Amino acid sequence: MSDSNGAAYSSAAYDSTVGIQAETVHNSNVYFVHPDASPQEKYRLGVRFLEDGVPSRAREMITDAMAHGYDGAEVRFHWVLAVLSARTYDDLSAEEVQRLHYTSGLVRIYAEDGWKDALRVTFDLLAVLSNASSGETGPVLKQLQDLPLRQHNAILRHLDLMLTGGLKDDLWAETCERAAAERFGNDRVRRVWAYFEPAPIGARAVPPRPSTAAAAKAALPVRAVLFAVSSVLLWALALVTDPVKAVVELLVALVAGLTAAHFGVRWWGQEPQSDLTAGARVPHPRGPAPAEGGFTNRVRHSFDHYFSVRRPYGFTPDAWLAHTAQIRGSLAAEIADLYRESRISVDRVAWLIRYLAEDARNRYNNGTLFDDHREDLTPVRTKALTVVALAVLGIAALTAFGTAVSGAASPRPLWAFLAVLGAAWSGHSAASLWLKVRREEHRLARETQKYHEQLTARQTAYQHWQSFLDATRPSELEMETWLTCDKTSFVDEALRHHRLTWRDLITHTILVAPAASYKRGRVRGGPWRYSHYVFRLFLFTQDGIREISSEFNFSDATRKNEQRSNYRFDALSSVQVTENVDVGYDLELVLTNGPARKIRVKDADAHQLAPDENSQEISEINLSAAGSTHTFRLLEGIAADGKGWIERHSPNNLTPFQIAG
Repeated sequence: MSDSNGAAYSSAAYDSTVGIQAETVHNSNVYFVHPDASPQEKYRLGVRFLEDGVPSRAREMITDAMAHGYDGAEVRFHWVLAVLSARTYDDLSAEEVQRLHYTSGLVRIYAEDGWKDALRVTFDLLAVLSNASSGETGPVLKQLQDLPLRQHNAILRHLDLMLTGGLKDDLWAETCERAAAERFGNDRVRRVWAYFEPAPIGARAVPPRPSTAAAAKAALPVRAVLFAVSSVLLWALALVTDPVKAVVELLVALVAGLTAAHFGVRWWGQEPQSDLTAGARVPHPRGPAPAEGGFTNRVRHSFDHYFSVRRPYGFTPDAWLAHTAQIRGSLAAEIADLYRESRISVDRVAWLIRYLAEDARNRYNNGTLFDDHREDLTPVRTKALTVVALAVLGIAALTAFGTAVSGAASPRPLWAFLAVLGAAWSGHSAASLWLKVRREEHRLARETQKYHEQLTARQTAYQHWQSFLDATRPSELEMETWLTCDKTSFVDEALRHHRLTWRDLITHTILVAPAASYKRGRVRGGPWRYSHYVFRLFLFTQDGIREISSEFNFSDATRKNEQRSNYRFDALSSVQVTENVDVGYDLELVLTNGPARKIRVKDADAHQLAPDENSQEISEINLSAAGSTHTFRLLEGIAADGKGWIERHSPNNLTPFQIAG
């Protein structure tokens, strides 16, 4: 089968090829510290990395702070947890083991406080691992229970792979109880979606078109002067012939002209809007249709969706879509034109499309949906007065011409004819130019006002949506806490299904990878987190390997497509890890009695990096957060040496950490 993006994959948890639905990188400085930051700031950032499930970066930051003189029981406690988190004794380097032994000897020199107690208990737990079945565990567990809740929970979480056998049996019920209590805490089900919501792009509106009246303004004075000269000549000739009649005709012409100008500018001086979004370039209905899957087409589909679900009471979706077809089409063309950019997904403007759909519904409810279209309709009275005034002006001009030529000898009739002809042509030309200037001024003022009103309203909607996202989006600590609880629940159910206890296990590992189709998001400098995961648990017992995998919907922690497989140690013949910068990490398991299985561990992420991020560093962060490093080492060792390797590297064979003095 295939997902919505066309990526083929098996519906089973095995052999899946990932298809990304959406991804976002939150522009947060939660994981960034200035290069000149103090050791204290680097330490605090290291603790944040540790709490958020990135122990590899936590080790770097806390070690750096210690190297610059920032030390103490609290610092050493978090450093020890960072070194041991998501690792077993075999994952530690010789230098790390040496530094752990050195740190265990420092405990006695620190002042008595809660951090010293937590550090001492941590080393006591490590010291009794090889004797977990003896009575020595009782006092240590009592000391662990007496610690403050923060230190107590941190030890259990980060020493998860270290604490095995009978010691973990004693702590497992408490761990599961805590996971059950926190798994759906902080309103998880209603908030997880916001973490994967793409960052909304800012508000935009159609700006006013530039004025095109410059040429008209330049030509207007010449036409006006010619009209004035022609008019003065005409009435001068009329005054010479019959002064009284000419004065009456002049007064009538002035009144008619002023009336025509007053009402005519209200009619012809305002440009009727041809569509509901002035300035938007609406595709011609007979033009080529937008490419299927293109940005414009996705915008149209999004408008159809939000208009159909945000409709007035009493309308069916189809009826409302038909009623708003013109408005919806114009708005879709506007938004597609405003935001048509490379790498801009429709999801980033969904907030604006949703707002415009709600605005159309609200304007319909208060009766103003089509007000933009009606605002330029000129009243019939204005049109009638304009026509009458122009007619009277024409009659007055012709009467004045008759007065000027009556009883006069040549060449007065010729001059009168030229005067009335010049006045008619220049008057019409000057009036047309003047109306064009007024029309452009009115249009520019109207579009400028509309632009500012729309932009202000959209900016307000954007701020509301951004604030809602910021308030709803879970923190990195919350996301990591929920993920840890899911893994705990998954491990517990696997142990119950196979009727195993921790005493029955040599060791275990869990690999967290993206599922077949997902949304993903991360904070700058942090690991990718997914809306759908595949959890793959390996339980190593004396009899062989139990492998259990299942797909997880992170929003509600539901599972599906669970698969279980059991095989001997010698059946694991080959383990291969493939890295491709353009694709991601793949883990290939080859069993002697079955086909090779390719497991996608993580996708490529170089194209989503910020300029100040390092691709290798981000890749290591993601592998560390997924538990890949430990899993790869474990499986590769077994593939090479079989059961003998895992027995040699069993936690029961580690050297206890003794606290000096």
